[in-house]
Amino acid sequence: MTRRIWRVMAAAGLPALMATEGSTQQSGWTTVFDGLVVAQDDANLSGGGSFSSSRAFLRGGALYRDDDLSYGFLLSLGEYSYDFATPGAAPWDDVRDIRISAPVRFRTNGGAKVFVSPQLRWDYENDASASDGFTYGVFAGVTWQVSPNLEIGPAFGAFSELESNDIDLFPALLVNWQMTDQWSLGTSTAAGASQGPGVSLRYQASRSTSLSLSTRYERTRFRLDNTGLAPGGIGQDSSVPVVLSVDYKPNPGLSFNAFVGMEFDGELKLEESSGATVSRQSYDDALIAGLAFRVLF
Repeated sequence: MTRRIWRVMAAAGLPALMATEGSTQQSGWTTVFDGLVVAQDDANLSGGGSFSSSRAFLRGGALYRDDDLSYGFLLSLGEYSYDFATPGAAPWDDVRDIRISAPVRFRTNGGAKVFVSPQLRWDYENDASASDGFTYGVFAGVTWQVSPNLEIGPAFGAFSELESNDIDLFPALLVNWQMTDQWSLGTSTAAGASQGPGVSLRYQASRSTSLSLSTRYERTRFRLDNTGLAPGGIGQDSSVPVVLSVDYKPNPGLSFNAFVGMEFDGELKLEESSGATVSRQSYDDALIAGLAFRVLF
């Protein structure tokens, strides 16, 4: 059954396109390279025991931009590392994540900006087959400049699901609102963000430094290997992180980000290959912290 969820969201590839828009007034190709590392502190599980985790992602690609058209290709490589306090009862081991996207943005004759990003993704436990963790989808939206300080419009995402004929179809909202010279609100994401939503409230403290408060819904599903509690099954990790970030951008082509926050409403889910649920455990709110960077050249 198709699931419909209201979300505020930006898709993988959109921030990179927007970053190139503000980096230079000249048309042409830009190389993008960014990365993320984030660690989650130990969290107790509702079924007993505890776990901690970390994530690391690198993304690279090339984007072309002119006044009315942007397009490109992005490749992301990542890994989720899990450390369960009771290894014998661990639902899964480390998980790999590979993503390819080809975002396109263009301006219509009426002034609207249209964004389309087809995406391929492989999420799988280390000893599982990458092909068994394959999903695909598209994110698309359109925005209008409704005032000098506000750009807004509808969007949607449609993504396949592991071991299911269902399509995860959801409406979304894209917004970029410059509320004052220093305060802004907008949709956002980063290297390693899942299909979940993201929204950030930003304060521009100086020419090179800004502070932001961001949140999104994260949900990652991945194929399991042929051992463990659910051989060939599916694992899922979901949560709602809320983070406070410090962003430093010494020049248009380089930025650094440090953040700290909490993950709320966390849940680990384990499914058999048939789709039947083996276990579902919530986990306590957990401290998270991380670093990110972006380079354009």
